[in-house]
Amino acid sequence: MGDDNREHVRVAVIGSGFGGLGAAVRLRREGITDFVILERADAVGGTWRDNSYPGCACDVPSHLYSFSFAPNPDWPRAFSGQQHIRAYLERVTDVFGLRPHLRFGAEVKQARWDAAARRWEVTTAAGELTADVLVSATGPLSDPKIPDIPGIEDFPGRVFHSSRWDHDYDLKGKRVAMVGTGASAIQIVPSIQPEVGRLTVIQRTPPWVMPRVDRPVSGAERWLHGKVPSTAKARRGLLWLIREFQVGAFVKRPKLMKAAERIARSHLRRSVKDPALRARLTPDYTIGCKRILLSNTYYPALAQPNTEVVTAALAEVRGSSVVTADGTEREVDAIIFGTGFHVTDMPIGDRVIGADGRTLAEHWKGGMAALRGCTVDGFPNLLFIIGPNTGLGNSSMILMIESSLNYVADYMRTLARTGAAAMDAKPAAVAAWNEETQRRAARTVWNTGGCKSWYLDANGRNTTAWPGTTAEFRRATRQLKVSEYDLISPAEGDAPPVGDDRTNRAEVAS
Repeated sequence: MGDDNREHVRVAVIGSGFGGLGAAVRLRREGITDFVILERADAVGGTWRDNSYPGCACDVPSHLYSFSFAPNPDWPRAFSGQQHIRAYLERVTDVFGLRPHLRFGAEVKQARWDAAARRWEVTTAAGELTADVLVSATGPLSDPKIPDIPGIEDFPGRVFHSSRWDHDYDLKGKRVAMVGTGASAIQIVPSIQPEVGRLTVIQRTPPWVMPRVDRPVSGAERWLHGKVPSTAKARRGLLWLIREFQVGAFVKRPKLMKAAERIARSHLRRSVKDPALRARLTPDYTIGCKRILLSNTYYPALAQPNTEVVTAALAEVRGSSVVTADGTEREVDAIIFGTGFHVTDMPIGDRVIGADGRTLAEHWKGGMAALRGCTVDGFPNLLFIIGPNTGLGNSSMILMIESSLNYVADYMRTLARTGAAAMDAKPAAVAAWNEETQRRAARTVWNTGGCKSWYLDANGRNTTAWPGTTAEFRRATRQLKVSEYDLISPAEGDAPPVGDDRTNRAEVAS
């Protein structure tokens, strides 16, 4: 406990998804056991806890979408469903002894840097605490974005976002409007189409959809991966290599995406025979500009008699009807929003207050930027997992998370080695990193492909995706450069912070 009777910890981690749990495991492996995980919900899992809509599954192969330090030989399918990924995260929590560190119902309301005390003052829904280091692992897919539609508050039916699915509402026989055609919608549509009475899919921009090459993982494969772990490691390595080779087309030579576009066009032709519908479903931008989606069932569901694809945006809700931009009204019983998340305007930004008294959102008014995707000038001892420009368009985010965890580990070691109470990224270092990132991003398909996607912020800058390979990011975050930071000494009268409990390291690592 601190002098003021508030709980004090070395590290406070916000969020218990892949990023937060990964940070906790890495801290324990570094011998740091004085930490808490602040979770607003009542269970771990992050986006894989929140998203429980029908058909929810991952579009990254299972053996690549898991921690390298916690392989799972028992994945049942090549692409796993939400329930299996959530169960995996629960097992990680138990295997690595993280439950004593968890604080459920502890949504962070505010975190303020106390410059005099060299620590973070954190106010949560469950009380207050202080921390030397704050790790934000809230993730970009945590807070749903629902457009401000006139009349929606007076709609007499049910309204919910895909990530806040209303499992108490029976869709059978109902007239349903699905707003959006992104990664969630293409899984929801074929899952609910057979049971609803009428399905209206409101599409602003059609996505590129590729075949989903999914299959069950055989018992023999699972047995082999369990008995000979090197085979699972080899499988993961091969999946990683394939995606690393693909990166060049996304980030350097978008014209190479034409080959993938031909596959997607062929997939559309085989699935949709009606030329008028096929025309409405054909994108007019380079494949990869928006996230490439994988499905074998989305197009056939759109071609069913009880499904209508509307290519005008939702403009208004008038009584029990949805009104699209072309003026057409359609009466519905339920409206489901598959409209994405607050990605380029992280809600946590309004709650974190830095050394100069400004919020992170104010600091990022011109666009998000962080040194090596992890630290921000003016916010000492604040680290991000899945920070600005660490997203991916074609591979596993777990690879990027683990690279950021390497950086967090070296950050903690540097504090211990130097005796500094805190480190603050130099503005020049953040600016130089961001300028180079934006220079490289300018040539990527996300910037040049002719679409508007969630990778780009309101100013048209790519503040989300990493314009390189995962190997490049791993090299960039392997070791902290002290020259990129201002070191902050302990407050007068304070002992230098203890960086870790090295007596526990061997025990924890085992």
